[in-house]
Amino acid sequence: MQPTGDLRGDAVHVGGDARQRFYDSRGYGRPLGGNAIELSRVEAAHLLFRGDLAGVRLESGDGGADADPAGFERFFVDSAAATDRFAVRYLVYADLRDRGFYLSPARDPWPGGRADVPDAVDVVAYERGSTPDTGNVRYPVRVVGERESVPAGDLAGQTLAVVDEESDITYFEAATPKLAGSTAYDPPADLTGVLLSDRVVLWDAPPDLYERGFYGQPLSGRAAAVEGIVQLSLVEAASLAADGSLRLSAVVAGGGADDGDGDLAGDDPASAAAAIVARGRAVEGDRFDRRLAAYRDLRERRTVPKTGFKFGADFRTYLDVDTVEDLPHSEHLVRVVEPDHVLAPRELSLDVRLAGGVRKELVFALTDGSGSAGDAGTDDRIEWLSVGRLTP
Repeated sequence: MQPTGDLRGDAVHVGGDARQRFYDSRGYGRPLGGNAIELSRVEAAHLLFRGDLAGVRLESGDGGADADPAGFERFFVDSAAATDRFAVRYLVYADLRDRGFYLSPARDPWPGGRADVPDAVDVVAYERGSTPDTGNVRYPVRVVGERESVPAGDLAGQTLAVVDEESDITYFEAATPKLAGSTAYDPPADLTGVLLSDRVVLWDAPPDLYERGFYGQPLSGRAAAVEGIVQLSLVEAASLAADGSLRLSAVVAGGGADDGDGDLAGDDPASAAAAIVARGRAVEGDRFDRRLAAYRDLRERRTVPKTGFKFGADFRTYLDVDTVEDLPHSEHLVRVVEPDHVLAPRELSLDVRLAGGVRKELVFALTDGSGSAGDAGTDDRIEWLSVGRLTP
């Protein structure tokens, strides 16, 4: 005969041989004195669904217990009314249990409360074959519905379980990506270009700038009689100027040119950087500073960022570039967002699916752009986040 539980506050008390029956053998709940245990509402609902609990006596309005124990349906409805996001948390719990994991709520006094996981985590799944007492956490699971929003800044290190409107579950793994490259190219310090409306043109660029550093795009064609012309994006040009490698001989705006004012024309790298950044902000606002900060950080890590426009991203990255003729497959798609950016699960699923379809990892750079044109070096104000599909 299956035992009956009693709802006490937000937990279900089960006596008799409950410890041996549920906790010791299958990792449900937490031990109390003797053989009694306490179950969270989600755990109790799962045991009711399986038929391992005969029922749960709910609390009555006068503080006592109902005489007639609730079955799965009544207990589920009562729990959904009393507990935030109970339905989606139950669906994820049941799915992971069916996959063979022992789980525990990620809060005290349950065993999962001892795990070093973020507060937003709902439940921890332990390594297969281990119990809450002996096992290491395999997945710290954060449960959301498809219409909820998720702050990107606190997602690293979590497993995101998204429950859609048809109760299907998609799992995502959020982590800190490895962005260390080995591209060994340092640009020369004597580059000179002209700032046009939204790019910088170098009329006599050294061949290695593109061929080995993968900076810019050559202006070329089948019948080209002029060689050595390389067009730089504003982000590439601003970074080169900030590093002391690029000066401007002219700044063109609205069909006119000004090459007589040193501050405007940028006849030294510092004023060139200021002119290019000002143009970038005019073209795309504050977003330019954020993209420039991410670009410079990636270059400092010896990776090569190039435009990710064809993939709906800010950049695609190459970790190891020797020559453009022997270019490897790009590894990441980078989206640059503000530190308080909020992810919509539906859009996240689309981005991850697209990145996976072109064999790349989706990476977010969270930055306000405040270090975009500062000293060279990895910007610790950027938080890097990678997100990918996961099958537990």
